[in-house]
Amino acid sequence: MTAIAVTIAGSDSGGGAGIQADLKTFSALGVYGASVITAVTAQNTRGVSAVEDIAPTVVAAQIDAVFSDLAIGAVKIGMVSRRETIGVIAAGLKRYHRQAVIDPVMVATSGDHLMRPDAIATLKEELLPLALILTPNLPEAALLTGRGIAETETEIARQAEMLLKLGVRSVLMKGGHGKGKEATDVLFGEGGVLSLSRPRIETSNDHGTGCTLSAAIAAGLALEKSIADSVVTAKAYLHAALVAADDLAVGRGHGPVHHFHHWWGSDESRSIAPSNVVEAKKGPGRLSRSG
Repeated sequence: MTAIAVTIAGSDSGGGAGIQADLKTFSALGVYGASVITAVTAQNTRGVSAVEDIAPTVVAAQIDAVFSDLAIGAVKIGMVSRRETIGVIAAGLKRYHRQAVIDPVMVATSGDHLMRPDAIATLKEELLPLALILTPNLPEAALLTGRGIAETETEIARQAEMLLKLGVRSVLMKGGHGKGKEATDVLFGEGGVLSLSRPRIETSNDHGTGCTLSAAIAAGLALEKSIADSVVTAKAYLHAALVAADDLAVGRGHGPVHHFHHWWGSDESRSIAPSNVVEAKKGPGRLSRSG
């Protein structure tokens, strides 16, 4: 049976993030991609100039159209900027008895804010309890927990535990905004703690990294991999896409990662296999959701 994933997110006219990045990622990883568009943005590699939200009734209609016909194996949720949109998405997930990979897209790589302040509370109350895995970067985790940006392993773990208490099943705390020579993502959840590290890639072509990683996780889930295995494979895929990002010449600002590096990238990126891209360390014990 064909593996199918759906992305519920905003459209990026520049093609590097949002719906476009998600569909490219699904395709690159052997998964058929469907979509529910929540907003249309006018953006390119230099920034976002306009955002038009899709009417909640149309978002709901897209959800019903997709889920009533396609055998959806995984759901990824990205940009949702309005309380009303969050509400219809949460209702749709409940209607079809689904949990989702949720990438809390609040601020674009360019620094543009993509979520209205009054929508954050609704996101936490209605959507996060339906998260199979939440994938915040450090600034997003800080906004969701009301704390400062985590700078230590202890604070990263504290914020992850706070998010787990909201009903999230697993949390991937992304370290792309951290410091140091390595970018470390840490997965917290029912299976304990899994740390994933790779050397930080020096490139300005990093548009769509968060969208790409969460979409790759959803692709893994659609292929019936575990959460941990999906995260490991996704980290490998994104790393290779960043290694090959400078092979592309797209725009005059922050260009996109190279979603199809395996097919039209450099020889170096083709040689990177998922088995040797990620160094993973499992931590002892489990994080408690209560107390």
